[in-house]
Amino acid sequence: MALSCDLRICGEDAVFGLPETGLAIIPGAGGTQRLPRLVGKSIAKELIFTGRKIKGIDAVSLGLVNYCVPSGQARAKAIEIAQSINDKGPLAIKMAKQAIDEGFEVNMEEALAVEEECYEQILHTKDRLEGLAAFAEKRKPRYRGE
Repeated sequence: MALSCDLRICGEDAVFGLPETGLAIIPGAGGTQRLPRLVGKSIAKELIFTGRKIKGIDAVSLGLVNYCVPSGQARAKAIEIAQSINDKGPLAIKMAKQAIDEGFEVNMEEALAVEEECYEQILHTKDRLEGLAAFAEKRKPRYRGE
């Protein structure tokens, strides 16, 4: 399930692995597709073929997780990140996510076209105007998702 998330945070006591090949099956639920997209094809093959387990701190260096925090602090870190995201323009976050997700697996020309479409969708929003006004007035923006 963690492989499906946009961001991943773990405690230092976390252990990750896809041990299915040891049971003569393959990782299902997208494991063979999502892991290579996070850590690269070669590392994913090694982890899946061997069933090797990864400690939390090593998961960061592989790009499997964004943050490894002291045990018991993952929820607090997740809330901190969520609050930081929540301070941003919600339409901009939505369109940035869409641009990344849809553009990731196509060629650069198509990806840039996806990005342009997403940018155009936010260009005339009230949130964009609010962001510019708040910047000019040196105040925190009040986004409404409009």
